[in-house]
Amino acid sequence: MVQHFSPASFPPYAERGYFPKCLAISACPAAGPRPRPRSALIKTMAMSLMALWAMAIGFSNARAQEIEPRGYTNAPVGVNFLIVGYAYSKGALSSDPSLPLTDPELETSNAVLAYARALDLWGKSGKFDLVLPYTWLSGTAELDSQPIERNVDGIGDCKVRIAVNLYGSPALRLKEFANYKQDLIVGVSLQVTAPTGQYDDSRLINISSHRWAFKPEVGISKAVGAWTMELAAAATLFTDNNDFYGGHTRSQEPLYAIQGHVIYSFRPSLWASVDATHFTGGQTAADGEYNDDLQQNWRMGATLALPVDRHNSIKLYASSGVSARTGNNYDLFGLAWQYRWDGGL
Repeated sequence: MVQHFSPASFPPYAERGYFPKCLAISACPAAGPRPRPRSALIKTMAMSLMALWAMAIGFSNARAQEIEPRGYTNAPVGVNFLIVGYAYSKGALSSDPSLPLTDPELETSNAVLAYARALDLWGKSGKFDLVLPYTWLSGTAELDSQPIERNVDGIGDCKVRIAVNLYGSPALRLKEFANYKQDLIVGVSLQVTAPTGQYDDSRLINISSHRWAFKPEVGISKAVGAWTMELAAAATLFTDNNDFYGGHTRSQEPLYAIQGHVIYSFRPSLWASVDATHFTGGQTAADGEYNDDLQQNWRMGATLALPVDRHNSIKLYASSGVSARTGNNYDLFGLAWQYRWDGGL
């Protein structure tokens, strides 16, 4: 026997519309264990969907936490960069404290293809970046001692960034660049994330956020001998996802971030850094009803760049959550290969 329940059978959760149009539940035969009461089934299904919602919030917040040194360093005009990378992350997700949700974990593997070019912008050095990711994601948790999970993979949202150094970093060709010595650089950038990735409005957890994001940033970089200190501040602004889980609207407040780096250069192209970043804000809402997911997160990391030859280099990086109000204490490990050409190389 199969029992069908409509959304109206699930008050008060149905008021927010987080249920499919129909759910089919197979009842146990009379000779088997006693069927669970309808109220218990309703509670379990409601909690399961709310738990998946919590996992979706956690994945969205984790994607926003970026940490990257040398964002405003100078480079010879006309040099192109091709980057192929892989990153793996695993850790805790944010969740609603009212849910009996335990051991929430998110694992992602990301393959990245990126292109960058050093530019001459009205006599100032600049850079154009394009990033195309592909993501494999799996999320698990226990709800009332029962496992729930989501597995998905697909193309991620592409990112385009334009940066210009306003002070201390003139646009130089390769021959001129040989005599350049950095002191203080002040730069600005704008990164735009487009909703180009995998998205299914019938599922809570997706690769794409199905919305646009705009991230203006200002950064400074000060070199003292072999040491370089960097500081950058940014705000990420999000448009609404008006097709969230069956036609609902998901919105998010601006996410503010500050990151700092201490870099030591052993020789050209061989450097290491210690990285730190803090995020605050980014509270989400569904149909105007806010979730308890305000971010106040700290992360620490390290980066090592190793030259292979004049055209190739390898970068290793890792970061981990130090303090997180929303529970996003995940660990990240990555490897990237970079090929440089043109511009006189």
